[in-house]
Amino acid sequence: MNAPAKRRTDPERAQSRRNQVLQAAALCFARSGFHGASMSEISKEAGMSAGHIYNYFDSKEAIIMAFVDLEAEHVTTQLRELESKDDPLQSMIDEAPRHIDENLDPHFFQLPMEMFAEAARNPKIAEAMRAADVSAMERFRPLIKRERERRGLAVDDALLEGRIDTLVSLFHGLPIRALHRPHLNRDSLIEGYRVALKALLLT
Repeated sequence: MNAPAKRRTDPERAQSRRNQVLQAAALCFARSGFHGASMSEISKEAGMSAGHIYNYFDSKEAIIMAFVDLEAEHVTTQLRELESKDDPLQSMIDEAPRHIDENLDPHFFQLPMEMFAEAARNPKIAEAMRAADVSAMERFRPLIKRERERRGLAVDDALLEGRIDTLVSLFHGLPIRALHRPHLNRDSLIEGYRVALKALLLT
């Protein structure tokens, strides 16, 4: 007599369940932080048992790594969008308000802030975030170089690294500034960013 066939996992259902866990974890992490949120809290928020969650993530660290991957996908999507523009550099300046609003939104920046904090004490998370940054820069740097060359602007390595690192730091630091000054003047901030972006990208 043949053994019963092993039940196959429905990939779509599994992905739906993973997303359910991640949505619950995002709420818990935003409320309690990575270390404050327990797997039992996440399971309660997700409406499933902790044992069920372990079918999709073998640890809380694995859930955090999934968020690192999602953030990397978000950055990749933004870069693809930028690459499709007729004038990527000018587009970055013109679309500053949208990116500033995104970085001022606590619903957007709470998880990345938790990831930065976790990376400061967890080498595995730090390495994953560095790898994601390297991957993003492999697309972003050639784009900036190409568009500056098209304008006849300097593109030596030291200059490009300095401009790009400054540019990225401006946006990474925005949530922290917003925490210090929750009622900062958005219009003035946008004007300041446009001045800085023009200087960094077009000179």
